[in-house]
Amino acid sequence: MKYYYDHLETPLGLMEITASDSAVKSIYFVDSRQPKNRNSLTEMAHRQLQEYFVTKREQFDFPLDADGTDFQKRVWSELLKIDFGRTCTYGDIAKQIDNPNAMRAVGLANGKNPLTIVVPCHRVIGANGKLTGYASGTERKAWLLQHESKSLFDL
Repeated sequence: MKYYYDHLETPLGLMEITASDSAVKSIYFVDSRQPKNRNSLTEMAHRQLQEYFVTKREQFDFPLDADGTDFQKRVWSELLKIDFGRTCTYGDIAKQIDNPNAMRAVGLANGKNPLTIVVPCHRVIGANGKLTGYASGTERKAWLLQHESKSLFDL
């Protein structure tokens, strides 16, 4: 399978977008660039992420196809249901996937989420309200939650 790459400078650092011919496969914060090899999907994701960072977009509408286990994919699917600007707990997600004792497994699945921001694992917090783990760093998680707390109408 052929993969395509693009990069986006954000207030939180450099992001890399990877896509196949049919869907976006991953979006990660990275330290360095690899050569660009764009396609229409990487360009669409790039544009929509730019809009997100300037508070002109709350939802993404490009096709996704993340690699993961069935359990991870169930968790990631639930994450997509968390509204912009809202949070929930790991326990909430575990209950929603009919596995109420799987809070730690949900946390591990969040940590493996390959579609940063688009699959909003940053919106999942600890039961005590604290910003527990985030693969891209809790500073980024805090920034994203603050960013999303701003209304689109406050532009």
